[in-house]
Amino acid sequence: MGSAAIKEAYLELVPQFERASGHKVITTWTGGVDIVKRVSAGEHTDMVVQSASAVDGLIKLGKLAPGSRIDIATSWVAVAVRAGAPKADISSGDALKRALLAAKSIAYSTGPSGVYLIELFKRMGIADQIQHKVAQIKGEPVGAAVARGEAEIGFQQMSELLPVPGIDIIGPLSPDIQEVTTFSAGIHANSKVAEAAREFANFFKAPAAHPVIQRKGMEPA
Repeated sequence: MGSAAIKEAYLELVPQFERASGHKVITTWTGGVDIVKRVSAGEHTDMVVQSASAVDGLIKLGKLAPGSRIDIATSWVAVAVRAGAPKADISSGDALKRALLAAKSIAYSTGPSGVYLIELFKRMGIADQIQHKVAQIKGEPVGAAVARGEAEIGFQQMSELLPVPGIDIIGPLSPDIQEVTTFSAGIHANSKVAEAAREFANFFKAPAAHPVIQRKGMEPA
């Protein structure tokens, strides 16, 4: 069960792993919040790929095996507007705050970037002011809503915005407010194919996978 943040690199690397190992990988893609809810509620999946903090949380709950966390890649939050639209100033936290107050509509995801942005808006002191124009996008990339004009400005992991047509990526959040997320694999405590799952996660750690991960907007962990 995987977070969409790593999907583009994952889809390129999975066929290579299947050819090299003889294993077959079946993947369910869903939002980060849903992964935690579903696995916490008892749904079985041999491996989870999610933020390191979420994997650690599921290990503490006894859902994932102790010591099974394998860090795969790091990612950062980026900002996008509809293709051709004016690009807001996001050069600093203060500049972004002004852009958010001026924007007509704002979108973010259900993944780690969305969780972070909720806290960022509170920290900026604008959560109540922008509440009426903020939407959390479920079931598709935030960029898709931005491309359709449903949100003036959108936030998501860079790796999730890059493949979306019809948007312009302004850039990553500025260093003073950036949130870098490590995405990790964790193996289910009751998996019957734990060794195969570990082999799969380690495939992403190998140097041969690094160029793919970087090309898809992330950095090897």
